[in-house]
Amino acid sequence: MLFSHPVRGRPAVSIWLHLRNALPAVMAVGGLALIFETYALFSGVSPTTLPAPSRVLAQAYQYRQALLDNAIPTLSATLAGFSLSLVAAFLLSVIVDFVPALKRALFPVFIVSQTLPLVAIAPLVVLWFGFGLLPKILLVALVTFFPMLVALSRGYEATEPELEQLLTSMGAGRFKLFRVARLPSSLPFFFAGLRISITYAVVGAIFSEYAGAAKGLGIYMLNAKNNFRPDLVLAAVLVSAVLTLCLFGLAVLAERLSMPWTRRGSVGGQER
Repeated sequence: MLFSHPVRGRPAVSIWLHLRNALPAVMAVGGLALIFETYALFSGVSPTTLPAPSRVLAQAYQYRQALLDNAIPTLSATLAGFSLSLVAAFLLSVIVDFVPALKRALFPVFIVSQTLPLVAIAPLVVLWFGFGLLPKILLVALVTFFPMLVALSRGYEATEPELEQLLTSMGAGRFKLFRVARLPSSLPFFFAGLRISITYAVVGAIFSEYAGAAKGLGIYMLNAKNNFRPDLVLAAVLVSAVLTLCLFGLAVLAERLSMPWTRRGSVGGQER
C-alpha cells in the first residue's frame, strides 16, 4: 500500500513530462506563426499573394477531402520507396561488411548518386518507367538509401574490438560474430540514419510527383501554383509537414521499443 500511489500516478507524470518536453517546440512554432500572421495582415500585401496562416488553415479545412485524396498516394509512394530503401541498404551493408573490397569499390558510386539533383533526375526516371507508382518508389529509395547504408556501415565498425576478440576466442565464426556483436552495435546508428532518411522520403515523393503524376501532394501543389492559389500550396505543404512529423515520430517510437535501455534514467522511481 505504501508504494501503490507512485505507481498509480506514474502515467500522469509521464504524460506531463512529455507535454513539458514538447512545450518549447510548440512555443517556437506558435511564435513563428504569430509573426507570419502579423506580417501578412499588416504588410499591405494582398492575401491572395501572401496568405496568412489563419487563411491557410481555413483553406486546408475547406479543401480537406481533396488534400486527403492527394496525401494518400504520396504516403503510399513514401512508405513503399522507404521500405525498398531499408531492405536494399541493409542487404548491401551486410555484403560490404563481409567483403570490405566491395565497400571501397561501391561507395564512391553511391556518393556520386547523391550528387544528382533530384529536380533533374526525376523527369528522366518518370520518362524511363512511366507515370505509375514505380518511378516514385525508385526516387524515394534513391534519396533515402545512402544515409541508411552509411549509418549501418558505421554502426558495424563501432563494435568494441574487445567484444569481438572475446567472441572469437570462444570459437564464434564470422556470421555469429556479426549476429551477436556487430549487428546489435549498429542499432543506435541505424535509428539515427532512420530519423534522417524518413524526413527526406516525403520530399522525394513530392518531387517525383512534380515530374509527373495523376494524384499526389506534388501535383496538387503544382496545380494550385498554376491557378495562383498560394494558400492551397501552403496548405499542401502543411499536410506534407504533418506527414513527415508523423513518420519521424514513428521512427522514434520504433527506436524506443527496440532499444528500451536508451530511455532516460529514473530518479526516485520517476522518469527525469
